[in-house]
Amino acid sequence: MPQMIFVNLPVKDLETTKDFFGKLGFGFNPQFSDETTACLVISDTIFAMLISEPRFKDFTKKEIADASRTTEVLLALSADSRAEVDRLADAALAAGGSPANEPMDMGFMYGRSFQDPDHHIWEVVWMDPAAVESGGQA
Repeated sequence: MPQMIFVNLPVKDLETTKDFFGKLGFGFNPQFSDETTACLVISDTIFAMLISEPRFKDFTKKEIADASRTTEVLLALSADSRAEVDRLADAALAAGGSPANEPMDMGFMYGRSFQDPDHHIWEVVWMDPAAVESGGQA
């Protein structure tokens, strides 16, 4: 079985966050979801556990970072094309997300970023497959 990753993210309003990611085209796994948690399916092996802040506090002794003021993580997703980067970033902005950083265009690599309703920063990046094979040279 391939190794999986479950990224746990605290959210202020679970329904708002679920609605946001639903508008981006993502689905949820009901087997790992309940009234306090939603399992966002990113791929067959990558999931984001969106957990209401009161429930999230059950898993840590530390304070929950206020992502509107601090950066606790940068979540980067690969895309199959420049057009897919734009589609996902534009969908995020249309769904109520906000820009995180300026677009990055290095020719062989292109990316955009956005903040979700809880201010977590998501980056979407495409890299030319030929550049990957040649060690980053276009």
